[in-house]
Amino acid sequence: MIKIGNIAVGEFPLILAPMENMTDSPFRSICKRFGADILITEFVSSEGLIRDASKSKIKMTFGEDERPIGIQIFGHDVNSMRKATELAENAKPDFIDINFGCPVKKVILKGAGAALLNDIPRMVKLTQEVVRSTSLPVTVKTRLGWDEKNKNIVEIAEMLQDTGIRAISIHARTRAQLYGGKADWTLIGEVRKNPRMYIPVFGNGDIINPKVAKQMKDRYGVDGIMLGRAAIGNPWIFREIKAYLEKNIEISAPSLDERIQILQIHLRNERKYKGEKSTILEMRPFYSGYFKDLPDFKKYKKRLVTAQNEKEINEIITDIIAGSHSG
Repeated sequence: MIKIGNIAVGEFPLILAPMENMTDSPFRSICKRFGADILITEFVSSEGLIRDASKSKIKMTFGEDERPIGIQIFGHDVNSMRKATELAENAKPDFIDINFGCPVKKVILKGAGAALLNDIPRMVKLTQEVVRSTSLPVTVKTRLGWDEKNKNIVEIAEMLQDTGIRAISIHARTRAQLYGGKADWTLIGEVRKNPRMYIPVFGNGDIINPKVAKQMKDRYGVDGIMLGRAAIGNPWIFREIKAYLEKNIEISAPSLDERIQILQIHLRNERKYKGEKSTILEMRPFYSGYFKDLPDFKKYKKRLVTAQNEKEINEIITDIIAGSHSG
C-alpha cells in the first residue's frame, strides 16, 4: 500500500495532475468518480493567497468526495510560502503540494515554479520552510531539470526528500521543453532505483492510454502515475487504466450518451461553481475530449467554442445527439 505520510492512497495510485483553469473542483469530482485516487488543486499563488485574492481562495475549495486531496502552492519568497502554507492548511486538505514544475513564462519571471530548477539552494530552503510550517504531509511536483544540459533530478529528489517531503511527482520533461517534444522517463526510473529514495515516486508525462501506463509502470518501477492533458474531457481514462493494470482487460470507450451525460453534469456544476461567463470560456478545451472520434465533430466544435451562453451550448449538444441518431 502506497502512503503519503499516513494517508493510504492505494497499491498503485492514479493522480490527476493540477492544471490551471482545468482541474477545478467540478472536474476533479468527475475524475474521482471514474477512478482517480489522488486529486490536487490548481496551483495557488502564495502572494495571491496572502493578499486574500478571491480567485486563490476559490481554488482551495473542494468537496469531501474529492479526498485525498492536496492544495498546491507556488512562490519564490520564503516568508510568503510559509504564510501561504498556514493559510492552505486552514482549508483542511490532506496534504500540501509545492509546484516546482510549472514552465510558463509568467510564473518563471516571478522566480517560481520551474524557475527554482535554476536555484536549487532556494528550492531546498522553500521546501524546508513549508515542511516546518505544517503538520500535514508535504509533496513536490517538479521536472527533470532546467534544460538538456541540466537534468539533475536524481540529486534534486534526494535533497528534497531530506527536507522531509513525503512524495515526489516528476514530469518527464525539462523546463526548456515546456509541453513539447517527447517525455523521457529514464531519469524518473533512476530516481526510483536510487537506493537512498524511500518516499513514493510518481511519474508524469505522455500517459495517453492504458497500454502506455502499464509500460511506464513495468519499465520504470514508479509507485504511481500522474495524468494531465490525457484526462481533459476524458475522465474515464482512469477507469480504463485501472481495468488494464488490475485485470488486464481493455474497456471500450463510453457511449456518446454517457459522454454527453457527464459533460452536462460538468457544465451544470461549473456554472454553480464559477458562474456562466467563466464556465463558457473554461469549458472550451474539454469538448474535443468529450466528443473524441465523433464523425463530423469539426462543424460542432466551431459552434461550441464560439457559443456565448449555456443555452447555445445545450442547443448544440441537442444537435449533436440528433445528428448521431440520424446517422
